[in-house]
Amino acid sequence: MALTALVLVVSCVAAAAAVLRPWEASTSAGDGGPVVATTSAATPSPTPTPSPTPDADAEFTIVATGDVLPHQPVVSSATSGGTVDFGPLLAPLTPWVQAADLALCHLAVPVAPDGSKPSGYPIFGAPVEVVAGLAAQGWDGCSTASNHSVDRGFAGVSATLDALDAAGLGHAGTARTQAEAEAPQLYTLERAGQTITVAHIAATYGTNGMPVDADKPWSVTRIDVPTMVAQARDARAAGADLVVASVHCCVEYQTAPTAEQEDVARRLAESGEIDLYIGHHAHVPQPVVRLDGGPDGTGMWVAYGLGNYLSNQDGSCCSPKTDSGLLLTAHVRSPGAFAADGRAAGPVRVTGVEWTPVTVDRTSGHRVHALTDITGGTSTLSPDEVAARLARVREAAGDQAEERTEPVTPTGDAPVVVRRPG
Repeated sequence: MALTALVLVVSCVAAAAAVLRPWEASTSAGDGGPVVATTSAATPSPTPTPSPTPDADAEFTIVATGDVLPHQPVVSSATSGGTVDFGPLLAPLTPWVQAADLALCHLAVPVAPDGSKPSGYPIFGAPVEVVAGLAAQGWDGCSTASNHSVDRGFAGVSATLDALDAAGLGHAGTARTQAEAEAPQLYTLERAGQTITVAHIAATYGTNGMPVDADKPWSVTRIDVPTMVAQARDARAAGADLVVASVHCCVEYQTAPTAEQEDVARRLAESGEIDLYIGHHAHVPQPVVRLDGGPDGTGMWVAYGLGNYLSNQDGSCCSPKTDSGLLLTAHVRSPGAFAADGRAAGPVRVTGVEWTPVTVDRTSGHRVHALTDITGGTSTLSPDEVAARLARVREAAGDQAEERTEPVTPTGDAPVVVRRPG
């Protein structure tokens, strides 16, 4: 009796243990073999740490154009009933400009100071409304260093920058103070969780012999490669991820770049500090090429001359090539990464450029067009004339960069224009 009770107690204890500690329950071989009890818990496999998903690359475009050169006939075309409005002249190209993520123009002449009348060649002073027209079209800023920068003296320099500031546009190449001259124009863009900063610097070969105020030598930036390289380095030290240089040089009405142009571009490329070179002044389209050097030694794109954007020039006064220019599109990418502070993960680089042939139809009241938009002609330009202009631009631009036939697609909000210190 006692033995039977002991057996029952042991059986009950074993059953209770199986219920209370199921991870130590007996297992069976499944073939009627002996039941083997485990004596310790199995060690669970660790859960692998998930791999982080990289942020998307940040991408955007920079669009640039040639000389804005409002001769008096251009101003007359923009004037109706005493009101000056450049909007109708610029309108055909507005979709191309507004689609850009960052749009940089070249205002090749000063604005006439208050109390003075606008004037044209050879001593320019544009009506202030030209700045409003550029802003309305979608330009974010302009280079202002040119051979005409001091046509109206320091007062013209100040009037120009005052007008650009009032319109919310950036500017580079001329200055009202030494501090302003030493500061690059910065633009910030928010893309793919990154804040990317683009610096714009600009310089000219000269001022047509017009004197720059002796006590304000900094009011117009002259071409000096070491100084431009130092500006770029300072801009990067201040947070710029990309540096664009606008260079106003050297010989007018010549398609082939001069030896001086090539030397300046080569030395800037070799510095490794400039990402994109934009050329002006020749008034005719010039080649778009990629030079050795550039940041990381991956090359630097050079547009030696973008020709004219808005002017009164064509074959009736000058070289027939002056009726057209290039709209340059640069593609920029910053690799996605885990930039905790929101800054560009970097390196931010120009991945390629394209160009679009543009023209001024002087006989239609100086309207500007993308030539690929009007291959069938206009009321004042025959299809044959459009084809001839298109052929001239294509020959000048060369084949290192591709031609773009439609506007880009915006990738985000408009850039923030960072005001240069006054």
